[in-house]
Amino acid sequence: MVDFTFWDIARQLLLALRWTVGLSLIAFACGSLLALALLVLRLSKLPGAVRAVACYVQVFQGTPLLMQLFLIYFGLAMLGVDTSPLLAASVCLTLYASAYLCDIWRGCVESVPKGQWEASASLALSFGEQLRHVILPQAMRLGVAPTAGFMVQIIKGTALTSVIGFVEVTKAGQLIANATFEPFLIYGCVALMYFALCFPLSLWSQRLERRLRPAS
Repeated sequence: MVDFTFWDIARQLLLALRWTVGLSLIAFACGSLLALALLVLRLSKLPGAVRAVACYVQVFQGTPLLMQLFLIYFGLAMLGVDTSPLLAASVCLTLYASAYLCDIWRGCVESVPKGQWEASASLALSFGEQLRHVILPQAMRLGVAPTAGFMVQIIKGTALTSVIGFVEVTKAGQLIANATFEPFLIYGCVALMYFALCFPLSLWSQRLERRLRPAS
């Protein structure tokens, strides 16, 4: 048993928390860009595009994130890619986030009245101009709240990356608990840190939803 003071434990967990936040931001930023590309591809109605994107979304929504982490971590290694836990976690969470964000945003785009498409087409706007100037600005208003809410799921999902050796706050908590034999205290602190990250985002998402809700 190693003798840690409370401040030693807090310091180590806070250092690990930086990796949790960093990985969450990487997954959200890269996942958003990929989700936007998938959404545009799905809306473009190219031959086979709708089915391909739908299959992609179903695969990542229909399989556990833990299995995706294992497949990507060991799969990249089998392909000869020098894989680090950070790389595998970033790739996996990016793909996972893109599948959900693409579906969220697709629902928002489909909520835009069909007349908006017809009106923009009557102005001789191209498909890209329709999206950029007419459809996406309206869909973004509907999608801000659920997107902010999904950020909470990404943060909590980073905890699973500990199984491939990525030292974020959950993995750091496990290592400290093994050294101090104080699992209740350590994991309690870890839970409070996740709560401190996720609860403000949840409140912000609820406020955005109320503020942006169309007036009846």
